[in-house]
Amino acid sequence: MNTPIVKFGISQPAARVEDIRLVTGQGRFTDDIAPVGALFMYVVRSQMAHANITAIETDDAKASAGVHAVYTADDLDGVMENKMAGIPVQNIDGTTAPIPYRPILAKNRVLFAGEAVAMVIAQTLQQARDAAEQIFIDYDDLPTSMELDFDGEELHAEAPKNLAYDWGFGDLDATDAAFKSAAHHVKLDIIHNRVICNSMEPRACYAEVDGDNLHLCFSGQGVWGLKRTIAAAFGTDAENVRVTTPDVGGGFGMKVHAYPEYLLAVFAAKMLNKPVRWNPDRSEAMLSDNACRDLTTVAEGAFDENHKLIAIRINSISNLGAYSSGFGQNIQSTLAQKVFPGVYDVQIGYFGVKGVYTNTTPVDAYRGAGRPEAIYVMERLIDHAARQFGMDQSQLRRKNFITAAQMPYTSLAGELYDTGDFDKVLSRAEAEADITGFSVRKADSAKAGKIRGLGLCFYIESILGAPQETTRIEFGDNGILNLYVGTQSNGQGHETAYTQLVCEKTGWDPANVNIIQGDSDAIPNGGGTGGSRSVTMQGNSIFKTSDLVIDTLKPLASDELEVSAGDVDFSDGAFNIIGTDRKITLPQVVEKAQEKGLNDLLDQSVEYDLPGRSYPNGAHYCEVEIDPQTGHTQVVKYTIVDDFGLLINPMLAEGQVHGGVVQGIGQAITEHTVYDETGQLLTGSFMDYGMPRATDVPHMDFHVELVPSTANEIGMKGCGEAGTVGALAAVMNAVQDAVWDKNIRHVDMPVTPLRMWNWLQGAQ
Repeated sequence: MNTPIVKFGISQPAARVEDIRLVTGQGRFTDDIAPVGALFMYVVRSQMAHANITAIETDDAKASAGVHAVYTADDLDGVMENKMAGIPVQNIDGTTAPIPYRPILAKNRVLFAGEAVAMVIAQTLQQARDAAEQIFIDYDDLPTSMELDFDGEELHAEAPKNLAYDWGFGDLDATDAAFKSAAHHVKLDIIHNRVICNSMEPRACYAEVDGDNLHLCFSGQGVWGLKRTIAAAFGTDAENVRVTTPDVGGGFGMKVHAYPEYLLAVFAAKMLNKPVRWNPDRSEAMLSDNACRDLTTVAEGAFDENHKLIAIRINSISNLGAYSSGFGQNIQSTLAQKVFPGVYDVQIGYFGVKGVYTNTTPVDAYRGAGRPEAIYVMERLIDHAARQFGMDQSQLRRKNFITAAQMPYTSLAGELYDTGDFDKVLSRAEAEADITGFSVRKADSAKAGKIRGLGLCFYIESILGAPQETTRIEFGDNGILNLYVGTQSNGQGHETAYTQLVCEKTGWDPANVNIIQGDSDAIPNGGGTGGSRSVTMQGNSIFKTSDLVIDTLKPLASDELEVSAGDVDFSDGAFNIIGTDRKITLPQVVEKAQEKGLNDLLDQSVEYDLPGRSYPNGAHYCEVEIDPQTGHTQVVKYTIVDDFGLLINPMLAEGQVHGGVVQGIGQAITEHTVYDETGQLLTGSFMDYGMPRATDVPHMDFHVELVPSTANEIGMKGCGEAGTVGALAAVMNAVQDAVWDKNIRHVDMPVTPLRMWNWLQGAQ
């Protein structure tokens, strides 16, 4: 049996236990493990952004070599419901926003280029592609609606003028009154550009059937929601549906939801009684993956004569694309609201959002899901106000910070910020970023013919997702501890973090901990991964389950030590007789239980309810250099100071922040989704879409000033999305700082070379 090892506990930069497997090609992703002989599914997609379907002819495709079946919307009737679901918000008038009908396979009409119209199932992928070319679809073109102005062609009868929802939060009358009495009024129009997630691994899946039992394996962020979706679509009991997820090559929120292809794969497997697999290429993914961001905002701040913020007024228009997907209506409304109005002490405000339908790919969650968008608006507004007032960017922020003495603090949005010391974090960031040396660096850049700017973002975000999480600990043979979790790693290092957590509590040998995730049959329920919830929710659940294991085995340990349970405590992986050196290790107790057939003691589960959400926060300083001859903008220095409460593994946290910052830099400078006026995607490959590269990203200095959360036992605050939440405004405020003296008073993402060159030329 193993001996207790506690040096692999929390707050240590332990090496990732999964990396050897992943970097040596031993990872098992969805497409790697598809059943031998599985048929290939190819999805036929609309070439039109808005059109009536007048005819679909599939006879030639069905007769093609290797083809097992060709299906259209009519074939789904009687087998499954041809409908995708969405979650509505409440309009400001108290009504529930409608969720217009969205088919799994288009029926009679298509609403965006790339919408699924038919599918071909064949022996090989090439045969399926070849057969798809034989399908004739006749379209009757309709006018497209591409602008966020409510004046385009109406797409849904339930949404006059394409108004998807009209949501609002706050006291509009009090806000208007505060603005009328304010000494200073600052206003800024902001564009948040659409981006495409582009996870390394596409949304692969395969499906198989065994009698009435359906199994879907997919690259996703949680299995239980999709399990319920499949059961509902096919009108079967949830017990007949199993959903699994192996290794995942990136999710970023885009893989949280059900998609038509998953249900189509199950349908085809059920109809043919054969396993069916699907894996899109990059261009297909760019057409069909939920898109991200895409909104415009008018942000206003009212300040008193001392530049104290007294009211905020935010009005946004959010592009939902052609349909309301999963959380589409919630992203820019109820989720963005969580961090309204950031880290500032203001109790009067209004936040309104109108959703609009357009003939584009549906929009949903992407790293941060509303919080990056909201913080971007707040931090651009505060930065603009500081420039308008002639104040230092940190000076105005400090004047308006919620102070540590005010914690716990109920924000304007009704969120309870339990802890935070924003002034302390900012002071650390100023020192680490060497703000006093910026003038020298700016002068050096000028000597080289470059324009240098310094930008600051002070962000806060709210952990999202279900506040419950399940953990199961099972002791197996040969000293193995099986740890079942309800979250799903997408590359974050969960196997390492969860091993550290369970070893911290139990002292178990980390080499003998086996993490089991992504199987709806292995654990009854789980919240999946998203909203920076995983390690905070799962970590506390692991701690509670470990406590239950220790309490359950304590009587047996006491019997073996021949003392009463009250005379025994547990520490360093062993049950100890208090006041003596006599002890019995947890592995020894487990072995005794196995010898005595007390296996019920060795399998414990807890569904833990988190008492409150936590609020990571931090300061990001960014410096950019702009070449006025070419318009090229480069991030040249980036400094981060974060408050994550308590770090399970500092190395994992730093990696998460680095990745998030890169995605923020990408959106701010290189990434932009472009459609033409007919709804055709013009940035549908990496030849056209500007993914950030290593040369676009500087070394990032990462530091922490930790103020433990009081909302959970461990004190964690989450870190998965913080990098993106902070990066957008930090980069763009640096760009604005660089060109302010050039009489350029406003810049928007993305800062491509052409846009910057045009701004500079216009200023001249």
